[in-house]
Amino acid sequence: MTTDITKPTLVHPNGAHPVDTGTAEPTAVADKPKRDPRVLALQRFAMSITAFTILGHTLFGFEQAPITPIVCLLVGYASALGMETLDAWAHDRRPDYAGSPRALGVFLLPAHIGALACAMLLYGNSTLWPYLFAVVVSNASKYVVRLRIKGKLRHVLNPSNTGIAVTLVLFDWVGIAPPYHFTNWLHGTLSWLIPVGILMLGTMLNAGLTKKIPLITAWVGGFVLQALVRWLLFDHALVGALLPMTGVAFILFTNYMITDPGSTPTSKRGQVLFGLTTAAVYGVLVCSGIVFGLFFALVITCLLRGGVLLVARARGRVPA
Repeated sequence: MTTDITKPTLVHPNGAHPVDTGTAEPTAVADKPKRDPRVLALQRFAMSITAFTILGHTLFGFEQAPITPIVCLLVGYASALGMETLDAWAHDRRPDYAGSPRALGVFLLPAHIGALACAMLLYGNSTLWPYLFAVVVSNASKYVVRLRIKGKLRHVLNPSNTGIAVTLVLFDWVGIAPPYHFTNWLHGTLSWLIPVGILMLGTMLNAGLTKKIPLITAWVGGFVLQALVRWLLFDHALVGALLPMTGVAFILFTNYMITDPGSTPTSKRGQVLFGLTTAAVYGVLVCSGIVFGLFFALVITCLLRGGVLLVARARGRVPA
């Protein structure tokens, strides 16, 4: 974009003739377009999860069939495009992917991330369709559960987490990939360096682009706190309660799942409350004997946030 600066002139008192001030006309200065940090974050997330998927199936020992992420991606792209086309038609608007190849690429980034997350974190043995079901639910959640905030419809639930959680609830024979899954073929120092590398990259990404460090800090601190409460009040083993924090699954959840920009608050106070609430809900679920608590806790927290936004909008604190 360029900014045109016209030559300044003075108008004669009779209004008939402009008078030149003699000031030279400056040249136009081009404004460098700023890149959207949310798009940059999505691009980094997509590259990270793609690299991790490839390394996982070639070097780390992922136990799903190698065809799983490929089919999940195809179904993810197709379902995302189909649902966006239908929603655009229903609301008489132009689809978000229309206009340019770049618009299409940016639109497909969330679908890409969600598809690979479902393919990586779920384990359906040799059956492929539970992964595909999770991917479709992931994309559908962005259209089924949403609120109008400041004139724009926004999704409430974390898409990939919702797809995983719904699949776990409906099909009790489907589980989460076991902890050893992420470093199955690695031994010694390398088995520790991989989680540390994921942690460092994820932390830098969230600090620089998503600005979700307050949320991460609150979530991790809340997780430690709920472990202490369970130890003191319910006689749970403290080491066992803290042990999930050492796994790659917890690191991935902390840096790449709970920090979803579209379904989490932007203010520091809101992020802290969101992180602490997720940890508290997780503690309650564990005490209730419910497995896979990380994913269910995030769904419940997102729904609670949606309820708070509804109440705030009804009171006029949030523009509709």
